[in-house]
Amino acid sequence: MTTDMHFDIAQLPTDASAILRDSQQFLRILDDWARAGWIRWLDAEFAVFLYRQVPETPAALLLAAALTSHQNGHGHVCLDIDYCLAEPDRALSLPPEAPAHQPALTPQQLLAGLNVEQWLARLQDTALIGNNNEPLVLDHSSGRPLLYLRRFWRYEQTLANSIQQRLMSPPAIDEDRLANTIDVIFKRLSHTNPEPEDPVQCDWQKIACALATRNRFAIITGGPGTGKTTTVVRLLAVLQDMQAATSRQAPLRIRLAAPTGKAAARLSVSITSQLAQHDLTLIPGEVSTVHRLLGPIRNSRFFRHHAGNPLPADVVVVDEASMVDVELMALLLDALPAQSRLILLGDKDQLASVEAGAVLGSLCQHAGQAHYTPHTAAWITRVTGQSVPDNLIDTDGSPLDQAVTMLRYSHRFGAIPGIGKLAQAVNTSADVQTLNAFFDGRFTELQRIKIGSVQDPAFARLICDTEAGYGHYLQRIKHPPALEAGMEDWDAWALTVIRAHGQFQLLAALRKGEFGVEGLNERITTILRSAGVLSSQHDEALWYAGRPVMVTRNDYNLDLMNGDIGITLPFPRSVPGGTDWMLRVAFPGTDPHKPVHWILPSRLQSVETVFAMTVHKSQGSEFAHTALILPQYDNPVLTRELIYTGITRAARQFTLIDDNPKVLPQAVASSVFRSSGLLHTLNSRSHTEGHGLP
Repeated sequence: MTTDMHFDIAQLPTDASAILRDSQQFLRILDDWARAGWIRWLDAEFAVFLYRQVPETPAALLLAAALTSHQNGHGHVCLDIDYCLAEPDRALSLPPEAPAHQPALTPQQLLAGLNVEQWLARLQDTALIGNNNEPLVLDHSSGRPLLYLRRFWRYEQTLANSIQQRLMSPPAIDEDRLANTIDVIFKRLSHTNPEPEDPVQCDWQKIACALATRNRFAIITGGPGTGKTTTVVRLLAVLQDMQAATSRQAPLRIRLAAPTGKAAARLSVSITSQLAQHDLTLIPGEVSTVHRLLGPIRNSRFFRHHAGNPLPADVVVVDEASMVDVELMALLLDALPAQSRLILLGDKDQLASVEAGAVLGSLCQHAGQAHYTPHTAAWITRVTGQSVPDNLIDTDGSPLDQAVTMLRYSHRFGAIPGIGKLAQAVNTSADVQTLNAFFDGRFTELQRIKIGSVQDPAFARLICDTEAGYGHYLQRIKHPPALEAGMEDWDAWALTVIRAHGQFQLLAALRKGEFGVEGLNERITTILRSAGVLSSQHDEALWYAGRPVMVTRNDYNLDLMNGDIGITLPFPRSVPGGTDWMLRVAFPGTDPHKPVHWILPSRLQSVETVFAMTVHKSQGSEFAHTALILPQYDNPVLTRELIYTGITRAARQFTLIDDNPKVLPQAVASSVFRSSGLLHTLNSRSHTEGHGLP
């Protein structure tokens, strides 16, 4: 570290009051935190940088700066001063999973020497915090003191301003034409055998289409199987028909996007099947990542499309929007033409982006209660024929509330209700007895394996299972095409392996330790080799047939995105005198003429083995059978949102692997809190300038 301080822990000061009066002493403590792995070196270096710029900076401000940077690394846009002091363990996600050592003085112990008034007093009258391009911004507008790195404060302000402008300038809509179009489209695109309607429920898909047509910014949220994709296909058909009826101009330019390659591929498959079924030629089936949509410029952080060079689109739809961080969302809105529409799809209850900002979660805080104004409710009835329940009407509903629809009826788990019911119970913080009852045998799609160690034979049996474990796809690798087979045969075989691999996935909450992905991947590799389903000829070899890998960084040269998964497979190569085997990694392609992307392992610079993946990384994916393994002890990362996300990755079967009976209920009782001022900023601006819609 650039402090050039390398002290024995025993020599470090431990008097919190003295440390908070001496910035140099505090930097020694900061160095210890970074060495212990409690904060990132980036966080420590940021505080050191500020101290060098302004040597008189008080230790309490350096502490706040380091913790603000630390919070950005844990997905928060800012540091919530009150929350940090009230619940430092949970607020700061400390201690970390696998610390190198116990610091001489922990952040919690140091914070115990401060109260809100004292801390705020030491953040005043400084050259480092202010509204004139200082590196830090202290914002009180939400009623809570929030400390930002200026970059993230600007992103949040830009995002709030962009959304507010769209909400304040709704497009002109012919109500009668919209009502007729929605009716026609829904009848035309209805399923041959529609699901029986719940007489208590109104048709939220119709309401979503109406409100999204009425606004230039709209959100459609809902859990698994609530029909988000079906709804957006109908919405796009409505928009195209409205365009054709009211204008002689060309059809709307529609762009579809998702945060990751995996999510984009899933949306593309879902959309394409519906387009083919209903012969919808004016709706595109191609889906790109948000990064690709914006046009990344190689070797830079910039994109081709921005306010000065807007994206050529009239409608942009972003699926799995819960995974989009505040920076990317701000850049996307900045790149959209003022007259275009942005429609966000996603599950508000899923985990937020790994990067800073829980944009969808923040914007959907009121989705469950709707808060539609009486005017909006009456408009919905006129246009869709649906009556909004009285308990969802609020005379004080905000402009944003009028643009958000929550789909409330799930069709996904009809024949296998256990997964959906368990997810709902988790989402409502059910008690331990209720949670345990789901695994008593009444739901065959749910099972629970109690293991105290991954050395347990029950764990090995699950992993090797040829029907519901990794044995399923590894069996198919043993039967490749003949060496002389054509490329079509090799592509077809690779796709069967890739699809078989997607039948099962082990998810973990942690990265480190026996129950983290790093330890699990090593253990699973050993299990599969011992069982003879993985090659054991070169046990230490990094690359081997059957190795599943996940891309961990966008690689535009290879056209691979963070989150893409490929399977290492044998592949023919020409050698003197004939043909031999080599290894290549098969990634599913998006081009129908090139369904498999074969990559030499040596070209993959940022990948990791993915027999086990974190729940965070699984977002945007779906597997026939998902197993979620929980650690033996509570951890700050274990939350209701994490458990819910893990469960809802399963399409047909879910297995819970745990040992400590307290861990699951503790996780379900704990909710993610992402520090942000976005919703308050947006609502305060909207109320100041007046509603765009009555």
